[in-house]
Amino acid sequence: MKVALVGLPKSGKSTLYAAATGQRQDPFAAPNVHRSVVKVPDPRLDTLARLYHPKKYTEATIEFHDVPGISLADAAGVGEFRRLLPDIRACDVLMLVLRDFHREDVPAYKDRVNPEADFAELWGELIFADLDAVTTRVERLQKSLQKPSKTHDQDQRELNVLLPCKEALENERPLSTVLQSAEDRKIVASFGFLTEKPLVAVRNVSDDRIAEPDRALSPHARHNLTVCAAAEAEIAALDPAERGPFLADLGIEVPAKDRLLRACYESAGLISFLTMGPDEVRAWPIPKGATAVEAAGRIHSDLARGFIRAETVAYDDLIAHHDLKGARAAGKVRQEGKTYVVCDGDILNIKFNV
Repeated sequence: MKVALVGLPKSGKSTLYAAATGQRQDPFAAPNVHRSVVKVPDPRLDTLARLYHPKKYTEATIEFHDVPGISLADAAGVGEFRRLLPDIRACDVLMLVLRDFHREDVPAYKDRVNPEADFAELWGELIFADLDAVTTRVERLQKSLQKPSKTHDQDQRELNVLLPCKEALENERPLSTVLQSAEDRKIVASFGFLTEKPLVAVRNVSDDRIAEPDRALSPHARHNLTVCAAAEAEIAALDPAERGPFLADLGIEVPAKDRLLRACYESAGLISFLTMGPDEVRAWPIPKGATAVEAAGRIHSDLARGFIRAETVAYDDLIAHHDLKGARAAGKVRQEGKTYVVCDGDILNIKFNV
């Protein structure tokens, strides 16, 4: 999964990136997108590794993209945003970083500290970017459909999907409310529409407000988090053994990194199933509602193609009975078919033949 960190200038976006990834950016570096892959902690893997001592231990990962600050105050800034659009569109989740702190040495964008207004400005630009892409494509399709072509039927189907999208965007409605069917989403998948993607809103506060609760900034955000990016970035730079006392002093129960990772996972509608054996224990992210054969395909296409059944045990059942042998003796190991809907924490052993 790829997550784009998007924010207005001086929002603390790159500082939040450092808190999430442990990687600080050179403030004098060229304004390009920076990327870093972060492992998603999963205590269940730790337990399985202690039980089975595998050669390899593989967590799920999230790739964060730190997009340069977007200034929408002038034509140059809007042009820069247009240049960055392909990278943002390639991401699965958008994390909007919103300034809610005052610092005299860090002047605020447009001389305001108003996270709601910042969200509205960014949201408007996302709407406009999608509308621009849809309008351009609709005009081309309408022109091409005026004459016979081999792609006539395909073009007509695409136009039928895009016209309601155009109407929704003109009324400032996100495409996530329009593209409801898997077939429609597949037809327009190549666009990478911004308002179809899950949004996480992060309100970046000063360290004297670090205990403030999360606050909903917009109904368009699936998760709303309150974080002091500066303090969390400093903590992330410490040796793991040294972080506990600092977190306790600041009254932080869960580090921002863990909260951000969880929000991204949940916003994207992902769960994890697990595999285990002497060679590797591993967490595999899949969409909630995915079937056993789809989970098999996540491991390797051959497993899906030759799928026979999935030997399945819930993680909690395995631990309650100490190991796989105990879970099997207790009748907790099941044989599931292709259409079985995988649950978070299911441990799967795919039986296949190709």
